Order: sequence, then structure tokens, then C-alpha cells
Amino acid sequence: MLVLAIDTSTPDLVTGLVDTTTGNTHDRVIPGTRAHNEQLTPTVRALLADAGVTFPDLDAVVVGCGPGPFTGLRVGMASGAAFGDALGIPVHGVCSHDAIARRLPAGRALVATDARRREIYWATYDDGVRTTGPGVDKPAELAVPHDVDVISVPEHLAAQLPEALQDLPRHDLAPDAASLVAVADLAATPEPLVPLYLRRPDAVPPKAVPKSPAIPEVEL
Repeated sequence: MLVLAIDTSTPDLVTGLVDTTTGNTHDRVIPGTRAHNEQLTPTVRALLADAGVTFPDLDAVVVGCGPGPFTGLRVGMASGAAFGDALGIPVHGVCSHDAIARRLPAGRALVATDARRREIYWATYDDGVRTTGPGVDKPAELAVPHDVDVISVPEHLAAQLPEALQDLPRHDLAPDAASLVAVADLAATPEPLVPLYLRRPDAVPPKAVPKSPAIPEVEL
């Protein structure tokens, strides 16, 4: 089975192909971009060209459903759903933090990603199995419900974590194609994609502008 994996829950644009029969993977990642909308489809096309395959060769799509900021996250999910619908193949949604945890050493782990607004999305794991979360908090106010052995957190947020977590082994990871596919149940019937926003979008509707008294009331 040839699976296309997509994740836009972090500043990285993550795309990749995984052949579940051979275990071969092809990754194409653009780190630190916030232009997911403009770059995702061209990146997927370049990925397929690099691997020497075409869209009809795909058997399934796996897409990270967050948690992540509203604007970036919906780009990956909408694109993944569109690819699946156009090709008539299943689309499986997974928790992006679960994929990151899959990349960490065995043991008890904390996975945190940038939620903006000076906050982090976080979840804890025991040997890759999620034990709490995902949740959203300010880094300094994070109360981990149990001891952890290793952390994945963006480097620019690491110093803001509670003091008890400062000396632990630390990584700065995003999902990759292999980890996204590894946490997906490809044999199951796909469920509707549900984004893990955890809070309201950053954008807010503009305030209503009072009507000028010079404009007369008109009854129709």
C-alpha cells in the first residue's frame, strides 16, 4: 500500500510517501514555513515526481489533525480530504502529537508544540500511548500529571517550561511521514476528519459599524 502523509499542525510543512509493504519512505519537508496554503500542493507534486509515482498510484492518505493553529491546520486537512475524494481512496486522520511521540525513545514522554498566543499544545505518553491530553496551556503553568523521561518541545519555548522539566532530555520534533502512517489504523474504516483546534480561531469578526444618522430609514 502506498500512502501519502500530510501534516500542517506545526510551522513545518510535512509531506511524505510510505510504502507499507517494503517500508520505503520518501519525505519532502519545508521547515519553518507559514505558507502552507501556497506550498502544499506543489510540494506534494514534487514529492510524487521524486518518488517516480503519480496520484493514481496512491492507495490512502493519512493527515495530521492537530492540535494546531486554525489556519495552518485546516490547509493540510482540507487538502488531504480533497486528494482522497478526487482519487476515491480512504483518508485517515491522526493526532499529530501521537506521531511525534512515535519518534521519541520508549518511556514516559511529554510532547509540546507551539500554540501561539504564548501557549503550547501538549500531551503525555507512556511508550507511545497517550495518557493525557491533548490540552493547551501557558508553558510556565503546565502541570504534567506524572513524571516524564523525555520531552519534545520547540526550542524557543523550552526555557518557559516549569523548572522540574528543564533538565530532562529534550528534542524539537514535528511529525514525519513514517510516524504519521505508523499511528494510523489503515485497516479501519476511516472516520470523518475532526480538527483538534482546542480553542477558538485567532481571527475574529469585525465589530459592527453604527449606521450614520444621515442615512434615512427606509421601509419596504
